[in-house]
Amino acid sequence: MQPHEYGRRILLAVTGLSPQVVTETVHALAVTRSPAFVPTEVHLVTTAEGRDRARLSLLHPRTGWFHRLRESYGLPEISFDDARIHVLEDRNGQPMLDIRSPDDNSAAADFITRLVQELTRDEAAALHVSITGGRKTMGFYLGYALSLFGRLQDRLSHVLVSAPYESHPHFFFPTRDSEIIYTPAPDNRPHDTRDAVVTLAEIPFVRLRDALETGLTDGACSFLDAVRLAQRAVPPAGLVLQPGACVVVAGGEEVRLEPLRFALYWLLAERALAGQPAVHWTDEGFEVRLLDCYGRLVGRDSGDFERAQRNWGQGLARENVDPLKSHVNRSLKRVLGERGAQPYLIRQLGSMPGTRYRRFGLTLGAGQIAIEHRKLARDDGGRAPGNHAGVPAGPASSTVNGRIG
Repeated sequence: MQPHEYGRRILLAVTGLSPQVVTETVHALAVTRSPAFVPTEVHLVTTAEGRDRARLSLLHPRTGWFHRLRESYGLPEISFDDARIHVLEDRNGQPMLDIRSPDDNSAAADFITRLVQELTRDEAAALHVSITGGRKTMGFYLGYALSLFGRLQDRLSHVLVSAPYESHPHFFFPTRDSEIIYTPAPDNRPHDTRDAVVTLAEIPFVRLRDALETGLTDGACSFLDAVRLAQRAVPPAGLVLQPGACVVVAGGEEVRLEPLRFALYWLLAERALAGQPAVHWTDEGFEVRLLDCYGRLVGRDSGDFERAQRNWGQGLARENVDPLKSHVNRSLKRVLGERGAQPYLIRQLGSMPGTRYRRFGLTLGAGQIAIEHRKLARDDGGRAPGNHAGVPAGPASSTVNGRIG
């Protein structure tokens, strides 16, 4: 079923000092939208002052703009009264005048979370959430709560109002008949409210409800509790290395690296898998371990391996390693995107006492890393000279070390 086909259709909006976002949203949903989503009830989340403004400007029995909107466009009865104006409360249960402190912020988050949780319990209802009004934190928490509890029939949006009607204190919706309002002094320019354009912009959101524990959707919980429980349902970052193909599988995406770059990443992944600390190219034996990985990829009898041995025979330098790290990170970002690549990047992980250097490595835990230990096509077998703990050597079994958490 589509949202407009549900018998109970709820509009939930946040408002502050501009209650007209309610009538603007109802107009966009019920008048200009096709198919129309005509709410059967309207709920507001607001402050104490926002409640007073909504009562006087929207719900006054003679001059209320909400009633004028319904009458002007012939909309059916919509349940909207004091009982559906939800005033934010502080930790002492007192109505909030505004959100001014961290405690207020936390209390507002919990209040909004509980309300969305309650309104989404009815599977026979469709909820439309508008985040146009109120403080930005209120809109954020309302949108986040819908992401946690929203169903397939629920929607999220905000309204866009054409200039100069946007934020005009005397504009509430595009009227059917001509009605003149004036811009503030000194311009005092007349404008016809009939010419205003209100557009509904629907916002896609990720629905996490099906991934949450049943108890979370059944009982009341705080915002932080909901976030923590949702986080449990999100699988941790997973990394799989395929040395035979020089491929890194990060977050389900394949990233192919050149052998020398893969060798460095392989070495760092092995260390993370073994619980070993971060490294630096000045560490004794680092070049031997890196050469060992590289040799297994390209073959120890190859010209590439011999060149690497000559180049690193006297030890490594910053010019040898830093470009490798940069190339690996750029490849990960190119495939996964800036945000998606973050768990898999080679990072600086601590200063080296008495030097200006910083150690580097992977931040993933052992439970998030797997390495396919299949026999490499170029593996010459046997134990590689200079092999160290954490670096694979010789024919390996077909088992996978580590697991994807």
